[in-house]
Amino acid sequence: MTRLNFLNISIDNFTSVELLQRLAGGGTVYTPNVYHLLRLQQDREFYQVYQNADYCICDSQILWAVSRLLGRPIREKISGSDLFPAFYHYYRDDETVKIFLLGAAEGVGEKARSRINQKLQRNIVVGSYSPPYGFEADPAEGDRILERIQASGATVLAVGLGAPKQEKWIDRNRDRLPNVKVFMAIGATIDFEAGQVARSPRWMSRLGLEWLYRILMEPRRLWKRYVSDALPFMVLVLTERLGFYRDPFRDEPTYLRPNLGGRARS
Repeated sequence: MTRLNFLNISIDNFTSVELLQRLAGGGTVYTPNVYHLLRLQQDREFYQVYQNADYCICDSQILWAVSRLLGRPIREKISGSDLFPAFYHYYRDDETVKIFLLGAAEGVGEKARSRINQKLQRNIVVGSYSPPYGFEADPAEGDRILERIQASGATVLAVGLGAPKQEKWIDRNRDRLPNVKVFMAIGATIDFEAGQVARSPRWMSRLGLEWLYRILMEPRRLWKRYVSDALPFMVLVLTERLGFYRDPFRDEPTYLRPNLGGRARS
């Protein structure tokens, strides 16, 4: 089974290698985690954006574990911060792959660009831009961003604006970027690539404790979000496990609902 229904989205049940191979044909990649799943119960636009995605992959060790509890095991957790470096290493020798980084604070994208290009010994990252706060409400700024991406010659766009802003921006603008074949929503990955923010140790990530590491690094910003998300998420999981979950944007329960998905894929 390549797609698994989970609450009101479908998750692609690929390994990272299988996904990287498929991205040779292009596509839009979102990485749902617990926060996304909670927002998808409340935000109709975010919900619709997810239906338009080509690939949705598991970005959470907690979600990976819960999938087993529900009897729909996800084969591999593939976070955006793992997928992006895996992608540029996988396509390092493909001269048609040219990446643009959109997001992060001023100067961080350029630092990430320099580090990645130096690592691969080729200019695979062809541009970066840090948009100003509130840019999404400024049509003129939006046009300038699209022009900048097009002028760079990029065929891959990695967007690190945070959820749900990054997914919504991609969905609204991908048809205006005809040269871009692959779109990735990658959250804080640009900061990681620039060395601005340290990732959790690998052993913590394997044990599903990356969330704990992030809380320890940014307690004021993140502890309330993680703690406040835990209870409502477990309630949703319990209702799904008992067969009582109802998609707030559809009438029928999930066990009667056909697979959701975006555009047709091979």
